[in-house]
Amino acid sequence: MPLVQIDLDRSLAERLGPQISEGVHQALVDGLGMDPTDKFQIFRTHAPGELVADPGYNGVDRRDLISVQIQMVHMYDVTTKWATFDLIAKNLADLGIRNDDLLISVVENGFEDWYAGKSRN
Repeated sequence: MPLVQIDLDRSLAERLGPQISEGVHQALVDGLGMDPTDKFQIFRTHAPGELVADPGYNGVDRRDLISVQIQMVHMYDVTTKWATFDLIAKNLADLGIRNDDLLISVVENGFEDWYAGKSRN
């Protein structure tokens, strides 16, 4: 059950929020083989100046930072994660979001670290 937290400029969320949500979600379904009903996302919107990143770090031309943090169970290999990152970038590029503006990260934990409204008994 990934939990996706997306930090982005408020105006971008207002313009493309549902499409960004679907693009990220579909990438997880396609890339990780995730159940399509397993959708948990938190959008955190920011005013201008609240998202700060070096514009040229890692040799890119960063203009507007969009951070996608995926918290998930540690069960995927590196190749699968990278392919999923590429799918997210492609889906968002289709919306006009530049790859150089994306920062995608994964935070991993174990199955025992989750509760999703259902008893373990």
